[in-house]
Amino acid sequence: MAAHLKKRVYEEYSKVQQQHDEITAKKLRLTKPSKSASLHVDLCKATLPADALQYLLQFARKPVEAESVEGVVRVLLEHFYKENDSSVRLKVASLLGLLTKTPGFSPDGILDDAINTLQSEKSHQVLAQLLDTLLAIGMKLQESPAVRSRLVDVACKHLTDSSHGVRNKCLLLIGFLGGMEKGAPKEGEGQPAKDVQKIIGDHFSDQDPRVRTAAIKAMLQLHERGLKLQQTIYSQGSMQQVSSHFLEQTLDKKLMSDLRRRLTAHERAKELYSSGEFSSGRKWGDDAPKEEVDTGAVNLIESGACGAFVHGLEDEMYEVRIAAVEALCMLAQSSPSFAEKCLDFLVDMFNDEIEEVRLQSIHTMRKISSNITLREDQLDTVLGVLEDSSRDIREALHELLCCTNVSTKEGIHLALAELLKNLTKYPTDRDSIWKCLKFLGGRHPTLVLPLVPELLGTHPFFDTPEPNMDDPAYIAVLVLIFNAAKSCPTMPALFLDHTFRHYAYLRDSLSHLVPPLRLPGKKLVSYPVSATHALQEDPSQEFLQQSLERVFNLQHLDLPGTQELLEFTIRDLQRFGELQSELAGMADFSAAYLRCQLLLIKALQEKLWNVAAPLYLKQNPLASAAAKQIMEETYKMEFMYSGVEHRQVVIIHHMRLQAKALQLIVTARTSRGVEPLFGMCERFLQEVDAFQRCFIAELPHMQDSFVDRLLDLMPRLVTSKSSEVVKILQTVLRQSSFLRLPLPEKIHRATATIIEPAGESDNPLRFTSGLVVALDVDATLEHVQDPQNTVKVQVLYPDGQAQVIHPKPADFRNPGPGRHRLITQVYLSHTAWTEPCQIEVRLLLAYSSDRNKSPARHSRATWGDGAELLPLSENGIEGTIPFSKPVKVYIMPKPARR
Repeated sequence: MAAHLKKRVYEEYSKVQQQHDEITAKKLRLTKPSKSASLHVDLCKATLPADALQYLLQFARKPVEAESVEGVVRVLLEHFYKENDSSVRLKVASLLGLLTKTPGFSPDGILDDAINTLQSEKSHQVLAQLLDTLLAIGMKLQESPAVRSRLVDVACKHLTDSSHGVRNKCLLLIGFLGGMEKGAPKEGEGQPAKDVQKIIGDHFSDQDPRVRTAAIKAMLQLHERGLKLQQTIYSQGSMQQVSSHFLEQTLDKKLMSDLRRRLTAHERAKELYSSGEFSSGRKWGDDAPKEEVDTGAVNLIESGACGAFVHGLEDEMYEVRIAAVEALCMLAQSSPSFAEKCLDFLVDMFNDEIEEVRLQSIHTMRKISSNITLREDQLDTVLGVLEDSSRDIREALHELLCCTNVSTKEGIHLALAELLKNLTKYPTDRDSIWKCLKFLGGRHPTLVLPLVPELLGTHPFFDTPEPNMDDPAYIAVLVLIFNAAKSCPTMPALFLDHTFRHYAYLRDSLSHLVPPLRLPGKKLVSYPVSATHALQEDPSQEFLQQSLERVFNLQHLDLPGTQELLEFTIRDLQRFGELQSELAGMADFSAAYLRCQLLLIKALQEKLWNVAAPLYLKQNPLASAAAKQIMEETYKMEFMYSGVEHRQVVIIHHMRLQAKALQLIVTARTSRGVEPLFGMCERFLQEVDAFQRCFIAELPHMQDSFVDRLLDLMPRLVTSKSSEVVKILQTVLRQSSFLRLPLPEKIHRATATIIEPAGESDNPLRFTSGLVVALDVDATLEHVQDPQNTVKVQVLYPDGQAQVIHPKPADFRNPGPGRHRLITQVYLSHTAWTEPCQIEVRLLLAYSSDRNKSPARHSRATWGDGAELLPLSENGIEGTIPFSKPVKVYIMPKPARR
């Protein structure tokens, strides 16, 4: 029993009781110590500026989270205002800039505080660092125009600081944040925006070179941001302000030793002989004392130590030589004396081994030809280039001789002899040589006069045989003589009888090379206006003005009289353009505008407008053809002429708007259905609204015009039905007045002349069908803007197929200002023909409204910088305009042999 109780007690004490109740876990919140609080404590502990600077340096090594940045910035700004030491404030400003760049932090809340720190700051270094901080803030807030405009204003305010470092930072900020919205109002203000390009450009001439460098970098930053730089910017910062004395030193090549010019052996011998000093050495005068040289007072430029262009022209890299030649050209154009000094160096570059260097030297001398006169030895070197195998080099030299001044009659004779050798060796240069001799004779009539008997082969006692008029060399001599005779009235007395006959023949066949001469007893030639009368007034310009003045009063005449006056004026302007090549562009432009007005008047006064719409389909479709022709003429006026100003562009778009209204009226009378007509009316009203927005500044000058009346009726047009809109348009078109066309100062029409193929051969160009044959195309282009992107070659086959070829950019040459040369090959291919047929080759001028974005379109820079300024319908308009006479070529694709 006792044992049993003992066992029971043991079991009770050995039992383990387990509790299954869940124990709730306590959540702990871990917080990091505040960066702003710790920084504040550290800065409060600092008693010396060195201690505060040490704490700031330690803090700069620690990372800062985005949510803590604003608190840290507040602490730093508070300490910035209390700190007196500039080095500590400089470090605080640097930390502000670093904290601004923290990812995920938006600095818009600290912008005002950062700008306020500039107001009381006196240290230039701190100011520069604060401006750098503002640039970092602006880069984070680029999407806000108001922030960018405000920061640019702050930078412009501090551009007058005396420190170059502050001005550099201001220019850097303007370059990164400034825009070019010239004249655009700022948000919330009525003031116009600043022209940042002008502000930066004004610092191109800063007295500190570091500021000038910063200004150029800021302008480059604007360009890299995609902003279109103004044309005046490129003309700034040139070297044209350098005096001729220092320019001449760049051509000097004197050796320097110990800050002294190295004397030649003759100069040293003369100095020793003249010294008269006794010598105890082996050489005479070797113990003569030399003067002491003050290194600070030595001016190397005045000592002739420069010679920069001499070394540049002799550099082994041809790129350096080309750059030296271009720099010489820029300086010589502004300094006639320097142009004469550098002439020998440029002539020597004609013998360079690299073709690009030779070509650039020729172009450079042509640009400065008005300031120089070639000597015979220089002319001999220049004419030696005519033997060059490169056609570009020879033609460039022909252009140079056109504007070169020769000093003696022997030089004229030498030039003529070398050009005739060139003609014999390279017959394809015929037209270029004839043109060269035309200008050479016109510039030197007094030098050609004593050479006339020799050139014409005149003998005092015997009759000489009459030369062959088919000889290109004889024609070249006559072109030289006849152009010289234009300014020399005594020269025709030396002509032979057959010379007068040859003049009459060349005057008719080569009128662009042979001028009209005042020959006694010859009725077939025209008499030019006397020089005294030409000085008083230009009768050609006066005639052109009077012709246009007559048509400005058209609304006061009856309908038959109006049409007759327009037809006569157009005929006179066309004939005037053929006779006066200088004013041909202006006359053709005016005639095209009057032709559009005549077509519009004829289309609106047609009897078909009085008949019912169903009967209109059987009438003559004059109105539809007139509207299409007016559209074509307006595109030609806008894109085929260079020098078109803003006033003419407005008139062109106004005429095009009238043509579209005419098209809408014709479509409404010939089509059925309301929905298509409703869409056309809506698009037309949008174009009228776009015209108003684009040319709002010119609307006051267009009173009582078509668009002026439409804008007055715009509320009614918007709410009217389509049929009512068409009736209103027809009425307004008939009642609108004729707009006056202001003549531009200088305008030229783009023209092209195909030299090869000549189209005179009756022998067909044979090739195997399915294969290709190369057709050489050589053409001259006049007044074509951006020919690499706009000129195309079109080939029309007899079966109606058309082939358009876009020449490579390397196929275009630029022999002179406003002139281009196209030398390319066109590959033809076709199936077999039974007999030879003619194909037509012509040049096309491609136009597009997107061309206005190109900087080559200088004529559009005066009225718009991009296609966004055009009416909505003008965006994306593309097409081609034939601007050369077609040339017919015989070809014969023959079947392949089996």
